[in-house]
Formats: sequence, structure tokens, C-alpha cells
Amino acid sequence: MPDNTASTKPRVALVGHCGPDSFALRTFIGSALPGSTIEFVNEQTATETRLADFDALLVTRVLDGSFKTESGIELIRALATLDNAPSLMLISNFADAQAEAEAAGATKGFGKSELNTDPARSALRAAVGQPA
Repeated sequence: MPDNTASTKPRVALVGHCGPDSFALRTFIGSALPGSTIEFVNEQTATETRLADFDALLVTRVLDGSFKTESGIELIRALATLDNAPSLMLISNFADAQAEAEAAGATKGFGKSELNTDPARSALRAAVGQPA
């Protein structure tokens, strides 16, 4: 798990999200983690080579962009095997997809319908190593 102290700002990547979802997530993350750095990553190689740049990757269930798969769960499964993988989290409203992502190596995620709720804030803060 990342070691973020009060002096460091969380670095979060939104992986494979479409434009409208990215905007909503960026707004949510900005309110839940003030001062955080938020980047959009919609390409396989950039995702793999920039892992060390982030404390958490928030991956969508169906990837939008240039990836080897369209499954966010498969991407999580592949990234979770890498030594330098940050916290991985699936963004999906489907409980079965969340369970599958956690089995593949993700931390507890949340769905878009849960944005701006305390459980989603707590899950996001835990993923970047901050107190809930």
C-alpha cells in the first residue's frame, strides 16, 4: 500500500474511462483528496510504464482507449502481478465485477452510482494510504 503522509499529495490515474465518467470521477477525487494529482491514462503502454507515478489506478470495467483487452478486470489481473503496481481499484456498479476484480488483485472499489458517498471516499482514501 502506498505510504502517503500529510506532506505528500496523492497521485491518481483514471484508466480507460470515457470523457463524461472521467469528468465526474475527477470532480469526486478532487473533493475526496484535496490537492491530489489526477491524470487520465487511456493506453496500455503508458499504463504499464507509468505505474510508479501513481499511488492508485482507478480502472473502469469496460476500457475505453488503446488496450490489449477491453476488460478492466483483465487489465487489473495483469497489472497486479507487477512488482511496482500501485493500488488498483475497479470502478463499476456491478457487485460481481467488484468481487472478480478483488480476486484479481484490486482493492475494494466502488461504482459511479456511489460517487460522493462516505463509503466511496473511504475506499479511495484507503487506496492511496490515507486514513478513511
